[in-house]
Amino acid sequence: MAAPGIVIAAPSSGSGKTIFTLGLLRALRRRGLSVASAKVGPDYIDPAFHAAASGRPCLNLDAWAMRAGTIATRIGELSNDAELVICEGVMGLFDGADVPDDEPAGSTADVAAVTGWPVLLLVDVRGQAASVAAVIQGFTRHRADLQVSGVIFNKVASPSHRAIIERACAAACPDLPLLGWLPRHDALVLPERHLGLVQAREHAGLDALLNDAAGVIERNIDLDRLVALARPSPLTGGTEAPLPPLGQRIAVARDDAFAFAYPAVLDGWRRAGAELSFFSPLADQGPDAGCDAAYLPGGYPELHCGRLSTASAFLGGLRTMAQAGHWVFGECGGYMVLGERIEDAKGVSHSMAGLLPLATSFAKRKLHLGYRRAVLCAASPLGATGTRFRGHEFHYASITGEGPGQSLFAVADAADRDLADAGRVSGTIMGSFIHLVDKT
Repeated sequence: MAAPGIVIAAPSSGSGKTIFTLGLLRALRRRGLSVASAKVGPDYIDPAFHAAASGRPCLNLDAWAMRAGTIATRIGELSNDAELVICEGVMGLFDGADVPDDEPAGSTADVAAVTGWPVLLLVDVRGQAASVAAVIQGFTRHRADLQVSGVIFNKVASPSHRAIIERACAAACPDLPLLGWLPRHDALVLPERHLGLVQAREHAGLDALLNDAAGVIERNIDLDRLVALARPSPLTGGTEAPLPPLGQRIAVARDDAFAFAYPAVLDGWRRAGAELSFFSPLADQGPDAGCDAAYLPGGYPELHCGRLSTASAFLGGLRTMAQAGHWVFGECGGYMVLGERIEDAKGVSHSMAGLLPLATSFAKRKLHLGYRRAVLCAASPLGATGTRFRGHEFHYASITGEGPGQSLFAVADAADRDLADAGRVSGTIMGSFIHLVDKT
C-alpha cells in the first residue's frame, strides 16, 4: 500500500513553498512521523534541503520528462517505510513548459493529476486582502482532474488583514478547509546564487533554520488536519530505471563542485547490478582504479576552477581511464571539466582534463534554460544510435571553443523545435550540457 501523499503548491513562484515545505517536513519529523518528500520538476538543490529536513532522500517527479512507469517506481520508493509523502511543487500550480497539446507541460498540476495526490495551496497575501478569494476560487475550479483540498495563507500582516481574507474566502469557497495563517518572518530566508539556492551542504546554520521554520509551522498550522488530507496514489509498483549503467563499477564524482546527480539515476544503476564508487575531485581524488566507467555530474566547477585545475590525481585519473578505453560521461559542469579549459568569472583561464575539444567561459555569461529532447548520435553505454531521452538544461556558461568531432545528441526543445546538436564524443569520452532524466 502506497503511503498517502499531498502536494504543496502555490499560485506563483516566490510564494514561500520551499521554506514552508522544509518547516513542515521538520515539524512532522519532530512529531515522530516517518515522512518522505518529493520535488516537482528538474531540481538538484531543493531536494538536498528536503533531505536535511526529513532525514530521508528526496526524489524528483516530472510529468514531462519521466515515463509513467518511472514515476510509479519513484512513488514506490518514496512509500518504502514512509507514513506520509510531502511533494513540493514548482512555480505556480499550472505553470509549465511550452509543449504540444497532447503532452503534459511538467507543471505541478500535471504531477498532482498523475499521482492522484490532493493539493494544498499556499497563498502569499502580500498586497491583497479580499481579492484573494477570487484567486482561491479560480484555482479550485481550473482543472477537473485534480483536487485542491486545503489552503494556507502566507505573509499575513495583521489580525485585521486575516479577518478580511477569512470572511471573503468563507463566502467564495465555504467547503475549502483553511489550515492556518503564517505571519511575515523575514528571518526565514535561504541564501541564493546563480543556479538557485546555495547548496544545503554549504549552509552552516541550516539545522537551526529548519528548527525555527518548524516552530513557526507548529504554532500556526493545523498539522492534524493537514496530515488527514493526504491520500495514497494508485500509481505504484513500477521498476523502471531511467538510464542504463555506464559500466559494471562506476566511479561517481561527488562534492561541492559535482553535486547535481539524481538519486533515481544512481539507484537505477544499482538495481541494474552496477556498483558505485564515490570520489571527491576537490580533495584531489581520482576515480578508483578498479572502476570501468566514470560519471561527472553537474554542479559548480566554475566556482572551484583553481583547485580543479591543480588536482593532478583527479585529472590524471580521468586521463588514465581514457587511455584504458573506459567510458567517462560528463553532464553540464562535468562536461566543462572534461574539456580543455574553463574561464572563471574574473576572466582567468584554467586548464582542465583536455579529453574533449571544448572551452567554456563563466565570464561571458548567458542563461541556457529549458527542457530538452535528446537523440543519441553515437552508440555508447547509454544506448544505440537513435536512443531517445528527455532532460533539461540550466547553466550560465558560454562555449567559447568547440572543436570538430561527433556530436553526442541531436536536440529539440519541449515544443519539439530543433536546436543545435549538443555535446561531443571522442573515443570513450562523452558529455553535454544536458542533464538526462529518463529514456522515452
